[in-house]
Amino acid sequence: MKINNCLLWLLLLCFLACTPTTNELQTQVLVIGEGTGATTAAIQSARSGAKTILVTPQPWLGGMMTAAGVSAIDGNHQLPAGLWGEFRDSLRKHYGGIDALATGWVSNTQFEPSIGNYYWKQIAAREPNLTILYTTKWENIVAAQDTNQPNWSVTIIENGQTKKITAKILIDGTDLGDVAAAVGATYDVGMDAKAKTLETMASEQANDIIQDLTYVVILKDYGKQADKTIAKPAGYDAASFYCACQTLCNDDSVKAHPCETMLTYGKLPNNKYMINWPLKGNDYYVNAIAMNDSDRKAAFEKAKNKTLQFLYFIQTELGYKHLGIAADEFPSSDGLALMPYHREGRRVHGLVQLNVNHILKPYDFNLYRTGIAVGDYPIDHHHYERPDAPVIEFPKVPSFNIPIGALIPKNIEHFLIADKAISVTNIVNGASRLQPVMIQVGQVAGILAAMAVKMEVSPKAVPIRALQETLLAANGYLMPFLDVPPSHLHFHSIQKIGATGLLKGTGIPYQWANQTWFYPDSTILFNEFVVAIQQFDSTVIEKKVNLLLSVEMAIDLVWTWAAIKQYQLVNPADLATIWKNEWNLGELDWNRPIKRAELAVLLDNIIHPFEQPIDFEGNFIAHGLIAPFTLK
Repeated sequence: MKINNCLLWLLLLCFLACTPTTNELQTQVLVIGEGTGATTAAIQSARSGAKTILVTPQPWLGGMMTAAGVSAIDGNHQLPAGLWGEFRDSLRKHYGGIDALATGWVSNTQFEPSIGNYYWKQIAAREPNLTILYTTKWENIVAAQDTNQPNWSVTIIENGQTKKITAKILIDGTDLGDVAAAVGATYDVGMDAKAKTLETMASEQANDIIQDLTYVVILKDYGKQADKTIAKPAGYDAASFYCACQTLCNDDSVKAHPCETMLTYGKLPNNKYMINWPLKGNDYYVNAIAMNDSDRKAAFEKAKNKTLQFLYFIQTELGYKHLGIAADEFPSSDGLALMPYHREGRRVHGLVQLNVNHILKPYDFNLYRTGIAVGDYPIDHHHYERPDAPVIEFPKVPSFNIPIGALIPKNIEHFLIADKAISVTNIVNGASRLQPVMIQVGQVAGILAAMAVKMEVSPKAVPIRALQETLLAANGYLMPFLDVPPSHLHFHSIQKIGATGLLKGTGIPYQWANQTWFYPDSTILFNEFVVAIQQFDSTVIEKKVNLLLSVEMAIDLVWTWAAIKQYQLVNPADLATIWKNEWNLGELDWNRPIKRAELAVLLDNIIHPFEQPIDFEGNFIAHGLIAPFTLK
């Protein structure tokens, strides 16, 4: 009997030694960070089938658009890509339609931060593969040396308890690129030198000046009779805010807005106001990137005080004492945002770096072929609190896409970037940092991580075209074609052919919502199309005819190209039926000019050019076309 008891104890001890404790968590994908991209990376990774844990120091999801209070969305109103469109649809249903979100003049989509957090949590709750550890900090990250073990081991502090998480793929979703720095990724901080980036308008010399940050406060109208005036903040000087708007501004060199316009800039539903005003308002300069936690906290307290000073000015000098801090928004002790709005932090050295030349003239390069996220916001930097920053004349740019190589650090394996630390220049950061772009960047990081887990490879080994195909299935965009929304019958074909360069878009800088047009219903010259083919595949030689490309010409040309490649062709007798029923192009009329959308469908279904492998620079890996393959 004693021997049996000893055996039982030995077996129990062995079982306990071999079984992970509650302080050891295992996952396939680990996302760390408070950023917008952290939220969407975690959601999409789980949605794509990978066991995923999100570690965030915040009690909210959504990053800058919720916890930082910047709930007036900048850009992409007509580019509702992926999770951005899904989230926005939730808001529209909540508030009662599109017009209900257009409450202020700065944005078409404005909402209460708490409502944004609610819907991000609703979206996340639908993913059974996702575990979220709120108000949790990470302390240490170790890369495994044994390839038979999980690639990452991360120490976290949750509810005062120290735990360890092991993961195959690690994603940095922090605002400042803190995880990237911790794992040894190389990066840039501040303004670039033109000799390095080849951006002619860049500074002559590099420096470490980043954009101003803002500590947002949400005000609420408590009624004309209410007095919500706060206590006078330390160091308050009314004169420093005089030119925030016209009433008290005596400086003719300042183009100040009317004070009511200043307030309604970020007006939100339910009589609330987002205070995120850069012109003599509550922008604040500090470069906290290299600071430790305690120094950052002290710096951010000063930024908070600047916001409270500005609020006191609004209430006292401008007479809006009935506007007080919204008590039903942030669960913070002072009622201010849960975190600062960082416009810029580290910018990691990726497999590629997106610079402004790629945006100005995308077809002079091939990087556009690797696009995975789109944006239409102009280049906008905040240096109001650093007047010594070199003045850069930013060019007007068309809408643009983000290359996948910008999310993959070049010197770290099994690691991705999901927020503002992507590999872009300082100038490009002024357009790429906005909420809808970061939603997409995070979503793609999640897709790529899940694909890498499934394929048992590092993210950079996942075929780019396979990733893009998966992104399209998730309602993402590869190309920023304004006139081809996801509801368009041939959205996928146009996106794929656009990403080959066989049919190009036309970029137009336009106010605060830049454009790229595909013109799906327009026609194309025979010569123009032949040149495009020959640039893509030099084996196709055709005589030049200066006529509009007809349906018959297009079919003959594509058939010739396909025959050279020995492709399996559809039976010509069946073409009319396929054209109408399978390709949804209506009745086949051989004589009329072919539309660009029809040509995209024809190319996509007969030549399959999108399936030609490309590298991270957008160059074709093999000369000419390979036989079509099926993406799994």
